[in-house]
Amino acid sequence: MLRKTEFYIDGKWVAPEAPRELMVINPADETAFAVISMGSEADVNKAVAAAKKAFPAWSQTSKEERLAYLEKLLAVYEKRSAEMAKTISQEMGAPITLATQAQAASGWGHIKAFIRTLQSFEFDRPLNDKITTEHIAHEPVGVCGLITPWNWPMNQITLKVVPAVAAGCAVILKPSEIAPLNAMLFAEIMDEAGFPAGVFNLVNGDGPTVGEAMSRHPDIDMMSFTGSTRAGVAVQKASADTVKRVALELGGKSPNIVFADADIGKAVKRGALHCFNNTGQSCNAPTRMLVERSVYDEAVEVAAETAKNCKVGDPAEEGNHIGPLVSQMQFDKVQALIQKGIDEGARLVAGGTGRPDGLNRGYFVKPTVFADVNNDMAIAREEIFGPVLAMIPFDTEEEAIQIANDTPYGLAAYVQSGDQARAQKVARKLRAGMVLLNGAQRPGGSPFGGYKMSGNGREGGEWGLHDFLEVKAISGWDEAAEPAE
Repeated sequence: MLRKTEFYIDGKWVAPEAPRELMVINPADETAFAVISMGSEADVNKAVAAAKKAFPAWSQTSKEERLAYLEKLLAVYEKRSAEMAKTISQEMGAPITLATQAQAASGWGHIKAFIRTLQSFEFDRPLNDKITTEHIAHEPVGVCGLITPWNWPMNQITLKVVPAVAAGCAVILKPSEIAPLNAMLFAEIMDEAGFPAGVFNLVNGDGPTVGEAMSRHPDIDMMSFTGSTRAGVAVQKASADTVKRVALELGGKSPNIVFADADIGKAVKRGALHCFNNTGQSCNAPTRMLVERSVYDEAVEVAAETAKNCKVGDPAEEGNHIGPLVSQMQFDKVQALIQKGIDEGARLVAGGTGRPDGLNRGYFVKPTVFADVNNDMAIAREEIFGPVLAMIPFDTEEEAIQIANDTPYGLAAYVQSGDQARAQKVARKLRAGMVLLNGAQRPGGSPFGGYKMSGNGREGGEWGLHDFLEVKAISGWDEAAEPAE
């Protein structure tokens, strides 16, 4: 049994203030393989004190100094990326191929993208070319509390930690207690990269204890949270009394509009596989497929066949199969929502309740497709977070847009059409933070975030850096004068 019971605070690994242990479960076989400690308010106080002590000196380092630290971070991360992929695969169930090529690789990609962003970012500039006496300074927010989820752990950790320290902030990270080992490995990487003591701190624990203590702490200047909308609301409420900045990246129920002039076979298969990717545990997954009625029956056949051909298996094995859900709680939730879809009258065309054939343990589920869904059904409204696709027919472009926007969420949306001009016109009418046309991929440095109950703020690139910066306007500035020491 692997024991990882210490926290990383003030540049060293320390025991928790009070012992409280939690088993880490391998979702593929439901066995415990590691033990961590669950933190308390006292541990948060210690981490915040370390970050507060480190902030003044770190905030005054030059851009060039911080770039040098990020370059070292990238080198160490690359060296340990295979270890990172194996850790993620074991604790959250991502197949090792996905864990290597996407999960661990996303961290490497974000570090590189933020290095590029920092290199070109101007922290100081005049208001404009004509008014040079008004000086605009971008300064770090301060001490930042970061809470990250289990589904794309390195993606989210690097989207928060890297821009925060690049901006000059000091941070306390609370990763998901369900899949915490990757974050502890990342702490080792930060340590090996040589970041000064207190700039980065890690405390494990649950939301109601550690997350709440961070959100309420008067010496934390900003909270950045990724997770469920319910938990995000709790973070925002707990942060309100100290009027700290709160950035939220929350849930989604993303529509994928398929018009009749698209390549139906290709578009539907691509959309279904995207829905099933990472076992459906992605906040931006295209889980509602809206299909023009004239090609709806064909699309349903393609989606059903895609689900039936989607293999489910051991995450330790190489391949393009999908693995288990992350936990018993997640398994039970997805099973209940699949049954709810059946009970509400949606037509089950692939998958269903129970484990796939040949699997009698582990949190494995069948890739599932429902046809003839309407937008009032639970499977069309709730974020299932499993490999479950809801297919909805539409007759007109206006109806497709109306259905797509009829959701409390607004994270991502997808449009498939042979008419590029129409795809772009529809994209402008969708209430979502990200719209992807005809299978396009998002490049590094593109802003990630959404409208409505999908949160606020944007992660990635210059937008991600801005999230961790205050803006100061200094009037009466003389560019010829030497700045005060």
